[in-house]
Amino acid sequence: MLTLPNLLTLSRIFAVPLLVGLLWWPQWQAGYAFAFALYCLMGITDYFDGYLARANGAVSRLGIFLDPIADKIMIAAVILMLVATRDITGIHIIAALVILLREIAVSGLREFLAGLQVSVPVSQLAKWKTTFQLICFGALILAGALPAYPFIQWTGIATLWAAAILTAVTGWDYLRVGLKHMD
Repeated sequence: MLTLPNLLTLSRIFAVPLLVGLLWWPQWQAGYAFAFALYCLMGITDYFDGYLARANGAVSRLGIFLDPIADKIMIAAVILMLVATRDITGIHIIAALVILLREIAVSGLREFLAGLQVSVPVSQLAKWKTTFQLICFGALILAGALPAYPFIQWTGIATLWAAAILTAVTGWDYLRVGLKHMD
């Protein structure tokens, strides 16, 4: 059960409190720099846990269960911290909220459909959504480390909205599949 891919996934979950701690003080630019490095490392482990599991024939039920949970915990924690520290403000909170609500709703929908033994594969568009999410939150964290470069913040906000739009579209796709199996 505790294969290297599963350990990588677990490391992402256990790293979330450290990531939150580094983002706790918005004036601490070094903390944001360390948070950015940790966030990037977490993204790399997200890629490699799946790659190694597939390449080594080590795909496990534990990994299938934990990987999406690790992703959602990380994204939810980053969203909450960036809103709390006012790195995401005003109308941009709506984009962050769309992402957060979709993550929760899709998790519930997947659990419901799993009970019916219905699998919903991840679409290519959902992979793009994840890519935009990783870029936007990474840029917003990096902007806290490098406030003298406002284009980083602008990049984060622009990709936040792109991620929110893709989040809404892919969320609707999952919901349409789910509605077919509801009474």
